[in-house]
Amino acid sequence: MEPPARETSPTIGELGESAVLARVLPRLRSGDASLLGPGDDAAVVAAPDGRIVVTSDMMVHGPDFRLAWSTPHDLGWKAAATNLTDVAAMGARPTALVVSIAAPPDLPAAVLEGIADGLRDALAVLAPGAGVVGGDLSASHALTIAVTAFGDLEGRVPVLRSGARPGDLIAHAGARGDAARGLALLFAEARDGAGEPDAARAAAVRDRHPALVAAQLAPRPPVAAGVAAALAGATAMLDVSDGLARDARRLAEASGVGIDFRGDALGADPLTALAGAEDHGLLAAFPAGTALPHPFEVIGTTTPEAGRLTLDGTPVDTSGWDPYAGWDGVSG
Repeated sequence: MEPPARETSPTIGELGESAVLARVLPRLRSGDASLLGPGDDAAVVAAPDGRIVVTSDMMVHGPDFRLAWSTPHDLGWKAAATNLTDVAAMGARPTALVVSIAAPPDLPAAVLEGIADGLRDALAVLAPGAGVVGGDLSASHALTIAVTAFGDLEGRVPVLRSGARPGDLIAHAGARGDAARGLALLFAEARDGAGEPDAARAAAVRDRHPALVAAQLAPRPPVAAGVAAALAGATAMLDVSDGLARDARRLAEASGVGIDFRGDALGADPLTALAGAEDHGLLAAFPAGTALPHPFEVIGTTTPEAGRLTLDGTPVDTSGWDPYAGWDGVSG
């Protein structure tokens, strides 16, 4: 993974907003639900259900990503993926994204083009039919990507966090702990002697551990599983972004239940599976006896003890990821 070649790409400050948009917009598609895409003051997106599922997420250079580690394509992909799973967790089908980017004027325009390519490719793989319908550009000292995602319930009742009942199966779809393992590798092996993120070292780590690094920098969450879970009768569901245990506690507290995880269902390292963040899988509760849709796997059951999380009966740590804790101020 090489850093952007600044000497061969004009900066966004040199080009100006109109020229940057002229480079970026042709790389994107508006999607099947778009009735009016970019070009006017606002887009028009079809909402045949009469309701719109909407969510928003932001990625900031420093606390959320390091330019020395992530390619522009990675950034666009991850910005799409993290929002698509929030829509999926409601049991909805993603339909459209609005993407706003604030960037330093000296950032090469090629970086924004790469971000656009990542957004487009992630939508094509994770949410076919969805597209980018608008957004905004602005200047900032820190590269920031803010995405708002929309979804269609297609006549279904939304799947909330609050519907689980004692005796439900707890099931998970997606990776468990891989993103945390990839991030640990980058922190351990992709920094220079002063602790600064290093692009050459990151490229070497990616070569040795492609799947784990990709799980952190460009995750592939099971977006389509959200609709499948809703159709299968999921009683509660949420996106696992801050750690399996931390997010499971949110579901448990909202539903007034406890959750007992099965250690034998969490792989060789259950504690990393529970604590690791940013896998962006889906955690759902299903009535006992439900035939689970692919790729959900049973990893526990709900209990009557509201808010109590255990692993084979033993209480577990639910600290997980917190954006206000642990950032060392380094951007890279």
